[in-house]
Amino acid sequence: MQPPVAAAPAPAAADAALLSRDARRIYELSRDKLVQIRTLLRNANTQASIGSGFFVSADGLIVTNFHVASQLALEPERYRGVYVTMEGQEGEVELLAFDVQRDLAVLRAKGRTAAAPVLGFRPATEALAQGERIYSLGNPLDIGFAVTEGTYNGLVKRSFYPRIFFGGALNPGMSGGPAVDDTGRVLGVNVAKRLDGEQVSFLIPAEFAQALVQRAASAQPITQAAHAEMTRQLMEHQQLLTERFLKAPFRAQRHGNYRVPVPDDALARCWGSGRDPAFPGLNLERTQCQADSDVVAGDFNTGTVRMAYEAYNAPTLGAARFARVFSQSFANERLPTRGNRHQTAAECSERYVDPGSLALRAVVCLSAYRKLTGLYNMTVLVTSVNQPTQGVLGRLDVQGIAFDNGMKLASHYLKAFRWEAAP
Repeated sequence: MQPPVAAAPAPAAADAALLSRDARRIYELSRDKLVQIRTLLRNANTQASIGSGFFVSADGLIVTNFHVASQLALEPERYRGVYVTMEGQEGEVELLAFDVQRDLAVLRAKGRTAAAPVLGFRPATEALAQGERIYSLGNPLDIGFAVTEGTYNGLVKRSFYPRIFFGGALNPGMSGGPAVDDTGRVLGVNVAKRLDGEQVSFLIPAEFAQALVQRAASAQPITQAAHAEMTRQLMEHQQLLTERFLKAPFRAQRHGNYRVPVPDDALARCWGSGRDPAFPGLNLERTQCQADSDVVAGDFNTGTVRMAYEAYNAPTLGAARFARVFSQSFANERLPTRGNRHQTAAECSERYVDPGSLALRAVVCLSAYRKLTGLYNMTVLVTSVNQPTQGVLGRLDVQGIAFDNGMKLASHYLKAFRWEAAP
């Protein structure tokens, strides 16, 4: 998710009257603990990316997002990292640990001689009430450190990993900065915002940052490309994802006599649309579902599960014309037929199956990740073949799945299609 371009003014330039007394107090309390994280090209020494972070230990441990530090993890031969304090002090950082699933990383400020001023964590046992004021800090758009004020709104519903719903603004460059309570204790780490909403932002709960800091305290710096460690963490992610989908039975969504599988409400959000006026003589209904389970894997995201359906009913169209329209819809489904620097081209197999009470034409395609050994993107395309002027077309896309788990999900999905004849 990319924050919008509108930026909060740096406090030094903002009208002080626009900031609440508490926000000003929090800003003054936290300012010496904040840093900007810059990733630089080693050869050209030019800035490649920016983010925010904060000191959590006197010996210089810094918490930030993984997506801020991912280039240090995956291409350390090309990139180096530096931190910059509010006063302009600059120093090298080294990457100690990262948590891909929660989008967190811990760096160490190298060569620092003075004890770093630190922010403390708010204990997880001290729960916040919905509507309490909280404050997010960081360096938006590389124009200066800033504080934004908002509200705590509990955890995001249906998020695969716990995320705090922050009713305030986050802007590019604030990723990795802290969100604090009214006493200055860290309750979360800035991570993202919705582009289609106003002041709908997200924080990673502080307890996950605390756990990673404990792991990092005794870790050796990461100096080689860490694709193996990223793969290990993504394997854990896909295993958890598979288990949740296999454990929760699909809901049966009705389209005439057809039943198509949609995820449980706790796993994914679904949207539907009715008849499309662009198809006269054809009743067409569409449904799309997506699990909020994506994770950052460097310069791309993976880990998401999506499902889509189209249900057709054309009693006046005739069998031949319907078959042409239905087949064309199936042929229009896009697949990654060409590889790219991240993945191979998809390899597909097709067969006719009858896994339950409905004969289906099914195509399964797999595309392998080049540097994440053992992980694939999988697409399952399926159409019904039992009626001359009716049909359903389904699509399941799973990113970053192991082969065995992909086959389990594909089988689970196909078996859930049904045809129920009228009584």
